[in-house]
Amino acid sequence: MPSRIIAIGTAVPAHAFTQETVRDVFAAQPGVDRLTERWITAAFDAAAIERRHSVISDLGQGAAAAASGFFTPDGALAARTTGERNDDYTRLAPPLFAEAARSALARAQVTASQVTHVVTVSCTGFFAPGPDYRIVRDLGLRPTVERYHLGFIGCAAALPGLRLAAHIAEGRPDAVVLVVCAELCSLHIRASNDPQQIVAASVFADGAAAAVVTADPSVGTPGGLELERFATALTSEGESDMVWTIKDDGFEMTLSAEVPRIVGREIRAVVDGFFGPDTGAHAWAVHPGGRAVLDRIEAGLGLDPDALDRSRAVLRDHGNMSSATVLFVLRDLLEDADLDDGHPVATLAFGPGLTVESALLTMRTGS
Repeated sequence: MPSRIIAIGTAVPAHAFTQETVRDVFAAQPGVDRLTERWITAAFDAAAIERRHSVISDLGQGAAAAASGFFTPDGALAARTTGERNDDYTRLAPPLFAEAARSALARAQVTASQVTHVVTVSCTGFFAPGPDYRIVRDLGLRPTVERYHLGFIGCAAALPGLRLAAHIAEGRPDAVVLVVCAELCSLHIRASNDPQQIVAASVFADGAAAAVVTADPSVGTPGGLELERFATALTSEGESDMVWTIKDDGFEMTLSAEVPRIVGREIRAVVDGFFGPDTGAHAWAVHPGGRAVLDRIEAGLGLDPDALDRSRAVLRDHGNMSSATVLFVLRDLLEDADLDDGHPVATLAFGPGLTVESALLTMRTGS
């Protein structure tokens, strides 16, 4: 039997902020000159994001925002070390991993005792014993559960996580694999007059998502998304245009203006090479890396104007939550009553490199 995603659960931090609030925090930083302020306003206003969630509780409180340690008493973003930021990740990420995982299991009607494998995904922090270990402990899974962690792959990493789950489930038909992605991108924010850093600050947010994968038709709720096949492709350029590196003062995202253009130029060849010239897709689940990326994909593939509506809605309501984001899109597809049994779903995500991850899924209604 083919493996399938039975259900997807999501979680976001309790603190939500409008895009305008976050924009104004960055524009009000000490040392921001008029040109930088214009860069900030343009980047944030063009992002097609209305709100984002963050583990930083006092974001946007101006001079009062010092309780979290991310701000100085005068409202400036504090100069924090990588160690300090990673300590926050170690403390704040596990509850978000666990919340998304519990939601997925509940939606799938799968008990903790049925889980045989855990795959965790994250690129915004490190610790050991890591998130995979914590999920076993926090959810009360059996101590013999096999664990894997995919770290520092970036925004595209959910699809390799699902691919690994499919390999496990198809090699061991009784396996029940829990794939959990969680990212705390806001832990690495900093004041900057670098346009690339400003663009990154304008889109990234915090969130988590989990999927339950199995090839056993007797497990959980019927139907779901069958995992048909996967592919990875490197674009011919872009190695220096999307980069995620560790610095002394946190992780630094390089996100150049060339990224949407590279995606737009190369996406047709990637899609034709994997899906074929006619995908036959009834739905698209595309990682919403940013408004410009979605616009270029829509144009490059000649898609209908509403084909990427779900991706645009996730971007609007949550921002770019790195690896977790495409699972939010797939969650909405799973709940779409207009998708009939057998309808193919084309899935794309993009990561540093530039790397394009693709997956062909098939909707199964279970009826």
